[in-house]
Amino acid sequence: MISPAAVRSFGRQARRFWREEAALRRRLVNTGHLLTGNVFGSAIGLVAFVLTARALGPTDYGILALTLAYVRAVERLIAFQSWQPLIKYGAEVRGREHLNDYRALLKFGLLVDIGAAATAYLTAIGLALLFGPLVGISAQNVDQVLIYATVLLFQISGFPTAVMRLAGRFKLTAYGALISSVLRLGFCAVGLITGQGLRYFVIVWTVTQIIGALTLLGLAFWEIRRQGVRRLLWAPLTGVTRRFKGLLSFTVGSNVELTLRSSANEFDTLLVGMLAGPAAAGLYHIAKRLGRLVLQLGVQVQAVLYPDVARLWADNAVNEFRRAVLQIEVMLAGIGVALVIATALVAQPVLAWTAGPSFADAASLAVVQMLAVTMTLSGSAVRTALLAMGRQPSVLRVVSIATVAFHLTAFSTIPFIGAMGGNIAHVVMALVWLVGLSMIYRTALPSQPARV
Repeated sequence: MISPAAVRSFGRQARRFWREEAALRRRLVNTGHLLTGNVFGSAIGLVAFVLTARALGPTDYGILALTLAYVRAVERLIAFQSWQPLIKYGAEVRGREHLNDYRALLKFGLLVDIGAAATAYLTAIGLALLFGPLVGISAQNVDQVLIYATVLLFQISGFPTAVMRLAGRFKLTAYGALISSVLRLGFCAVGLITGQGLRYFVIVWTVTQIIGALTLLGLAFWEIRRQGVRRLLWAPLTGVTRRFKGLLSFTVGSNVELTLRSSANEFDTLLVGMLAGPAAAGLYHIAKRLGRLVLQLGVQVQAVLYPDVARLWADNAVNEFRRAVLQIEVMLAGIGVALVIATALVAQPVLAWTAGPSFADAASLAVVQMLAVTMTLSGSAVRTALLAMGRQPSVLRVVSIATVAFHLTAFSTIPFIGAMGGNIAHVVMALVWLVGLSMIYRTALPSQPARV
C-alpha cells in the first residue's frame, strides 16, 4: 500500500518538475489549445457523420464515404506538405533583417499550394470521369464527386499552416477552425429532420469545407500583415532555392512522402469499397473516423513541437532537442495505450447507440484501427525530429517500405475477411513505420542520454 508520505513526495516532485519545465509547459498549453479546438471540431464532425449515417443508411452513407475518400485521396496524392520546408527554413530567418528572405520563402510556398490545388482539381475530375468504376464510383455517383471536388480549388493549406505555427498562433488557429464544423453540424441536423438525400449532404460537406479553408487562409494573411510583411505576391523569387539550400528537394520529397502515405491512409476506404462493397466501406469509414479523432492528438503535438525543435536544431541545442522529443514521445505512447483499452471497452455500445445497430459491427474494426493509431502516435514525435534535422529522405524511405507492407497486407486480406483486412494492414504499416523511424533517429544523434 502506498503511504501518504510517498504520495506527498510525488506531488512535490511533480509540482517542481512543472515549474522548472517552462518549455514543456508552453508546449503543453499550446497543444491544449489546439486539442481543445480540434477535439471539439472532431467531435462535432463525428456527430455530423452520425446524423448523416442515420439519415442515409449504410449503402448511401457508404457512397458518401467513398466520395469523400476519393477527393481527399486525390488531394493527398497531388498536394505538397509545403508547411514542412516553410517551417524548417522559416525558423532560420528570424528578425527584421531577414524580412525579404522570409517574404520570398512564403511566396514560394503559396505558389506551390496554388499550383497543387489546381492540379488536384483537374485530376479528380478527369479520373472520376474516366476511371470512376475502378475505384468504386459508379456512373450514377459521378455527379457527387464532381460537386465535392470543388473543395480542391480552395485547399491552399501549407502556406497558412506554416505562417500560423511559426507565429505561435495556435489558439487562434484552433478556435477559428470550429466555424465550418458548427455550420456542418447544423446543416446535417436539418438534413436529418427534413429527410434530405445523398445530394444534399454532399453539398453540405462541399460548402462547409470551402468555408474552413478560406477562414485559415484569411487568418494567415492577417498574421503576416501584422508582422509587417507587405506585397507578398511581388516578392522576387530569384535565387530562393540557392538561399535556402535543399528547399526544392525537401518540398518535392514532402509531396512524394504524402503521396505514399495517402495511398494507404486515403485509398484504403476505396480499396475496401472496391473489394468488399459500399456497405463494408461505410463500416470501415466509421471505424476510421474514430481513429482520426485520436490521431488529431499527434497532429496537434507535431504542430507545436515542429517549430520549437526546428529552432533548437538550427541553434545546435542538441540536448534540449533530444529532451523535448523524448518527453513528447513518452506522453503520446502512454495516451495511445490508454485509448486502445478504452476503445475495446466502449466502442460497441457507443456505436450502436449513436450511428445505429447496423453500425455496431464496426466496433471490432475500431479496436484494431486504434492499435495502429497508437503506434502511429508513438512515432510522430520522432518523425517531427527527423524533419527538423533535415532527414526528410530517411523519413521517405521508411514511409516507402511501410506503404509497400500495407498494400501487400491489404490486397491479400480484404478479399477474404473484408474491412478487417484494411485495419490489419494499417497495423502492419504502423509497426514498420515506428520501428524504422526509431532506428534512424537513435543513430542520427550524439550518444549522450536525455532526461525526461
